[in-house]
Amino acid sequence: MSPGGAPREPLERVGSIKVKLGVLVGASVVVAALFATIGDRAGMPLWVTLPVTVAVALAVVQWLARGMTAPLREMTRAASSMAAGDYAQRVSTASTDEVGQLSRAFNAMAADLADSDQQRRQLIATVSHELRTPLTAQRALLENLVDGVVQPDDAALRGALTQSERLSDLVGDLLDLSRIDAGVAPLRLGEVRVGDLLRAAVSEAELGSRDVRFVCRVLPEEFSVTADPARLAQLVANLLDNAARHSPAGGEIALVATVLDDRTWSLEFVDEGPGIPAEKAADVFRRFGTGDDSGGGTGLGLAIASWVAELHGGSIAVVPTPPGGRGARLRAVLPRHTTAHATVTAATPAVAITHSSGSTNALVAQEETMTKAVPPSATTPPSRPSTQPAKGSARPTPEPWTDQLFGRFWPESSLGPQPRLLLGALGIGLLGALTLPERRIGIAAGLVAMLAAALILSASTERRSLWRVLAVGLGVALTAMTAIRAAEWVAVLGTMLAALLLAAAVTGARSVLSIPLSAMSWVLAGLRGLPLLGRTLTATSRMSLLWPVLRTAAIALVGLVLFGGLFASGDALFGSWASSLVPDLRWDSIIARIFVFVFVAGVALAGSYLALNPPRIADLDVPRGAPVRHRWEWLVPLGVVTALFAMFLVAQATAMWGGHEYLRETTGLTYAEYVHQGFGQLTVATFFTFVVIGLATRKAPQETASDRLWLRASLITLCVLTLAVVASALYRMSLYQEAYGYTVVRVFVDGFELWLGLLLVLMIVAVVRLNGSWLPRAALVTGALFFLGFAVMNPDGWVAARNIERFHETGKLDTHYLAGLSPDATPAIVDGLSEQQAACVLGGRAMTRVAEGDDVFSWSVGRTQARNAVEGLTVAPDPAFCSTFGTGYVPVAAPQGD
Repeated sequence: MSPGGAPREPLERVGSIKVKLGVLVGASVVVAALFATIGDRAGMPLWVTLPVTVAVALAVVQWLARGMTAPLREMTRAASSMAAGDYAQRVSTASTDEVGQLSRAFNAMAADLADSDQQRRQLIATVSHELRTPLTAQRALLENLVDGVVQPDDAALRGALTQSERLSDLVGDLLDLSRIDAGVAPLRLGEVRVGDLLRAAVSEAELGSRDVRFVCRVLPEEFSVTADPARLAQLVANLLDNAARHSPAGGEIALVATVLDDRTWSLEFVDEGPGIPAEKAADVFRRFGTGDDSGGGTGLGLAIASWVAELHGGSIAVVPTPPGGRGARLRAVLPRHTTAHATVTAATPAVAITHSSGSTNALVAQEETMTKAVPPSATTPPSRPSTQPAKGSARPTPEPWTDQLFGRFWPESSLGPQPRLLLGALGIGLLGALTLPERRIGIAAGLVAMLAAALILSASTERRSLWRVLAVGLGVALTAMTAIRAAEWVAVLGTMLAALLLAAAVTGARSVLSIPLSAMSWVLAGLRGLPLLGRTLTATSRMSLLWPVLRTAAIALVGLVLFGGLFASGDALFGSWASSLVPDLRWDSIIARIFVFVFVAGVALAGSYLALNPPRIADLDVPRGAPVRHRWEWLVPLGVVTALFAMFLVAQATAMWGGHEYLRETTGLTYAEYVHQGFGQLTVATFFTFVVIGLATRKAPQETASDRLWLRASLITLCVLTLAVVASALYRMSLYQEAYGYTVVRVFVDGFELWLGLLLVLMIVAVVRLNGSWLPRAALVTGALFFLGFAVMNPDGWVAARNIERFHETGKLDTHYLAGLSPDATPAIVDGLSEQQAACVLGGRAMTRVAEGDDVFSWSVGRTQARNAVEGLTVAPDPAFCSTFGTGYVPVAAPQGD
């Protein structure tokens, strides 16, 4: 929960991760459907609506999913820190779902590990201290004995025995601790007379070197319990030893056993020492925990006593000292009749280990017996060299999900926030939203595209090169077609080809595979750049001047709308000025502008990220694989394809020399029908030739001069035959156009076929050199040049002029197709036809639209030339005349093709 009490994540109060995922899916589907419907109702094209819809749906999912995976990321970071030795890490979450439960379990585990680590450190310190003291004393005594300084009398040997007993006590405590950890906790139950047990324990404690007095009371005097006598003696011995170590010299230790009821009895130990502070009462029974720093000891005796009590189904606790009293009071409450199921520890048989001082042989026997009693699953595995980083070393941080998604294909270096790119993209999106909707493609579209390209190039990390300069120059020329040609399809295709050139330039793509991937990367950059966008938004929100600027702009906008609306409604002239400057703000117009804003800003942002952090695709290509072992393995398939090309050319020559009659007798087709029938197949066959050549160069061996000669000869032969097929296809299309007229699509296909022919010539050069690494970029540049030349030649005007020339020769003219051409064809129609004929083709365009012009944002050269061409036309179309003029005439009152 946030400090204010609001959920940190929108779905924090949902108690199931499945329900959260269902909400995410449902919300994304609803939002996507809603925005798709809104975009369709607003008249937005699919290629604008689709990316905006996806972006909004992703934003909603990101907002709803905020905080859902934060505990998992925190756990990953905490686990990395814990692997480095830092057990203080915790995960903060208020979620009640499975992730929240896992977080709380993780915190509990971390607390246990931290406690275990602290106990381990205390154990090392305590054991080291306890071992050093007796060992130092023994070493000093032995050195004195060897040097003759001390005589080996009873006093010297008694001191050595005392130090050995201390070592034995420590080893016994550690062995008992190991039994607890291993789960080896048997109970050998029997009837125990409490008075006899306590007196025996007191007699053993009195043999120690401490100057204390023990007082034992049993109430009633003779009562028995069912317990493990060895374990119970261990509990009493540990508590008596603890009391003796903390009592002053000459002090008294009281040991009182009392029957509480039919089911329980108690053991209470009272000494005259400093006592146990209340704040440490809960820690004295933990391993290595002590009430104070006096008295020595390992801090294991009371922990073992507590374990024995729990083993019998009882408990042990510190009893508060009465006011005015002193000393510690420990009380153990035990059942009078312990059962075999009083504990949850394993009941594996083992030899009981007492806390009394014993010989070394006894300790060794105890350790061997305990080791044998531990089952294999409980033994500690052999230690292995630790590979964990030392504490304080660099901790690995979890990768963002985008890094995991894109992997080494698209890593991200340390990129800081990019507020300049963000603000630039938002500004370009705002410009597009204000100038593009409800206007035809014109100078505004080109300006927005070029500004976006400039922003992308400013973020590029690629160094300047001839390839980049050429790609950018061609892209600018292609984008300029938006302000030159009125045919919108020319402007759209030119802009798309310019975008491909820009993507290839900023990514450094150079292969057949990487160039298309560069365009795909532009689309994926919108997803890959989300972490950087989040960091940029976070950094931008902290800018001290950002919110004052936005607040000032908002206030100024309110004033502009308020007073501007009043003045525009109060003065006609001012209103006309305002209407020419202020865009239409109907609801459908606002929605359309929002879609355009998101689309343009998103494209600019994605392109900027692509330039700032391009993927590693520059040299990515189709794997070559191992070449074949025998020459005939590639030569035979290639020879079959070459033979098919040769046979096809023979058929073409036969059809050309046989004439129309031969074709009709053989195929039943006219020559025009014959040439039209297979043009598409020839274009596809030409394209597949490049695939065949690429496979041949990858699989054919090139080690020897003979191998290279055969490869060059066979591939050049295939390229020459394919060039002949290209020439045949162009000839067939020429004949078809002479018979049926020209269309823009047919002219475009002619240009495409010519481009394929040029690629074949470049392929021949690459085959001669046996190096085609430069060919993909050359294909992209020549394709862009061909389309640029196609756009510059004005395809609609060229087709109109050729059809009009054909009309003057044959008297045939498809006026319906001619009227459907874009305004680019208007000057050719006006120049090539009489006024009456032009009026029939143009319909009411000359009379109804001559005075109408585009505003400054939708201005284009093509539409301006069209308006200039029709200004002198004053003749209205005569339906009677137009019905006899040309074919396919349909009276129109408005221009078509705009």
